Amino acid sequence: ALMESGIGNDIKMLVELEFYVFEEVHYSTATDHSYYFVESSEGIGEEYSDTPWIGLSQGYHRMAPEDRYQLLRNRAVKTMIDVGIPVKYHHHEVVAAQLEIELDFISMLKAGDAVSLAKWILRSEADELGLKVTFMPKPMYKVAGSGMHVHQFIEKLGASIFPGEELYGLSREGLSYTAGLLSHALTGSLLAFSNPSTNSYRRLVPGYEAPVSATFAHGSRAAAVRIPGYLGKGEARIEFRTGDATANVYYFLSAMLLAGLDGINNRLDPVALGFARETTSARHVFPTGLFDVLAGLKKDHGYLSAAFSEELVETWIAHKEKEASYVYNAPVPQEYELYFD
Repeated sequence: ALMESGIGNDIKMLVELEFYVFEEVHYSTATDHSYYFVESSEGIGEEYSDTPWIGLSQGYHRMAPEDRYQLLRNRAVKTMIDVGIPVKYHHHEVVAAQLEIELDFISMLKAGDAVSLAKWILRSEADELGLKVTFMPKPMYKVAGSGMHVHQFIEKLGASIFPGEELYGLSREGLSYTAGLLSHALTGSLLAFSNPSTNSYRRLVPGYEAPVSATFAHGSRAAAVRIPGYLGKGEARIEFRTGDATANVYYFLSAMLLAGLDGINNRLDPVALGFARETTSARHVFPTGLFDVLAGLKKDHGYLSAAFSEELVETWIAHKEKEASYVYNAPVPQEYELYFD
């Protein structure tokens, strides 16, 4: 689709993988009960409640010995590099037991392969160390969730077409690509691939630097599309911050590219559409649940036709609606807390 459009020759993507690591994970669902509990040697869970390590949300860029999982990241990153996955860096994230590995820029299909293999490597290395890795967007309540942010730019003749003299150092193409992402995310259509789990929408809530509305901004971690503030003149690129690793990465990256190309082809203006962070209104708030985004995908999927057949879209919707029903039809402990007596 990209080559045929004449807009560019390639798209490069850099994927950030955020995840949690636990020593113990237990969960169960049945007619008469449901529960989960997790434990981390960084101070989470009953066994480690007196562990004098880091606070619950004071872990950003901590080093060993407070960072208890540096060995896991070192081993995983070494294996990734050995098998040809480019890695930019890795570090401890904000919450205890939360980590990040940031891959480096590669072409889109290779990025999908890299993410799939990197997740397997992390789980395998963790298992050898007696640890459990999860890419769930929100495995714990009242702390930051885990996303899968994607930095991206389209290349034409070896140079990015996104830098320019417009807002935030973007070109007209860069702005229109941004507008395409936000327009199709706002309907729910793109979110049906970037955030395709019920758990995704426990992460996309206010207060945790997770995007909740169709906005773009320079340097803001709360925007759905961020133009990184640390880049110099002529280096502007786009970071889509909404997605998470419950996505089928191939569907997610493909849908994102097609949404952006749709924005360029239709010369969409994100400022005129009200997506600039300073002007965003309540009507630009994202759908808040899996059923809602699937309803959006039913209405808005024409832009996907270059890569997604009608049958694929219909099958995806049916599969995900079944998942959503399984989760939403079950009572949760909070309902007992609120309504039992």
